[in-house]
Amino acid sequence: MAIIKPFQAYRPAPGLEQQIAALPYDVYNRQEATEIVKENPGSFLAIDRAETAFQADVDTYDEKVYAKANELLQSWIAEGRFIQEDKPCYYLYEQTFQGRKQTGIVACASIDEYQQNIIKKHENTRADKEADRIHHVDTCSMQTGPIFLAYRAQETLSALIGAEKENHAPIYDFISEDGIGHKVWLIAEDKQIQQITEAFQEIPALYIADGHHRCASAVKVGVKRREQYPDFTGTEEFNSFLSVIFADSELAIMDYNRVVKDLNGLSKDEFLTKIQDAFLLKESSGQVAPAAKGCFGMYLDGQWYELQAKPEICSEDAVAGLDVSILQDYLLEPILGIQDPKTDKRIDFVGGIRGLQELEKRVHTDMQVAFSMHPTSMAELLAVADAKRLMPPKSTWFEPKLRSGLFLHEIER
Repeated sequence: MAIIKPFQAYRPAPGLEQQIAALPYDVYNRQEATEIVKENPGSFLAIDRAETAFQADVDTYDEKVYAKANELLQSWIAEGRFIQEDKPCYYLYEQTFQGRKQTGIVACASIDEYQQNIIKKHENTRADKEADRIHHVDTCSMQTGPIFLAYRAQETLSALIGAEKENHAPIYDFISEDGIGHKVWLIAEDKQIQQITEAFQEIPALYIADGHHRCASAVKVGVKRREQYPDFTGTEEFNSFLSVIFADSELAIMDYNRVVKDLNGLSKDEFLTKIQDAFLLKESSGQVAPAAKGCFGMYLDGQWYELQAKPEICSEDAVAGLDVSILQDYLLEPILGIQDPKTDKRIDFVGGIRGLQELEKRVHTDMQVAFSMHPTSMAELLAVADAKRLMPPKSTWFEPKLRSGLFLHEIER
């Protein structure tokens, strides 16, 4: 069963939510983050990326960067920029993107269930990326970026969520600078809190949709605190991590496209010939946004092509059958020599939110060929996680992104 719990969130004082709410820390590079904080010093990015307070010669991972994050956080709380509920509560967080709404329950999930794989993963994490957030959470004693979790839709929860939204006014309602709508409802009544808690106990598993590194980092800080306090009871806040949990039926995954720097020593004609061993190839009169599984778009030398995987290379296997696997196994590796897309500097990845024009732009600037993908489905993601398997890197792009700074979870003993 899925164990979740309410918590006493720190959240923006009414009227400051739009200023404070920020995209996740890892969406930006250092220069981009610095520019955003310069334009909006009240953005939570100033805390999530505290290196923005220093000159460029100060390393992003310098000890004083984390100390600055904690200093800013505590000063913002002292100044009243954040308020804290007087009891543990749940929240509803609704986002509206391109006419589609998704509503998640903001709660704390169990680090034990993460370790027991009741909270299931589909992606590996890297120790270097974990280290930064471990240090940030540990220094601030605060989880600042929620983990994006999913569950298989359940009628009871859908009814509870619908009733809360219908019967109560939101405490926050704003549109962020990227046009995404954000609404938050507070669930403070004991009866509703119990109903939600019990409904999740009927759900066999949760799934990490986005935020594998943030999740792994939060869990490792919790384990570290357990070692520091061996008399822990399991009720301490460090035993859980901040999450927003959505029904799978409300979520959509966008395409995650590929661009490659060269043709691995092949001429254009040689490359096109080799592709046709595994794919049906034809020229297109315009951009190609693949409409079905097994279809791919390719942009090369100013021309778009449609690629269709031949039946013999398709698979029912949860991982091998993914489009990202088919492209990797039958084109990127054997033809273009991309053996490890996680580390090969010749390949880059472009989120579908940037559009196909970004693929054309990259080919005309620093790359030679681009591939547009059909999005991985939620059903495929759940199947991979259920099989205790891992997806290839950069298989999913979720949009919209959860905002940081709207809910903070303190993990003091």
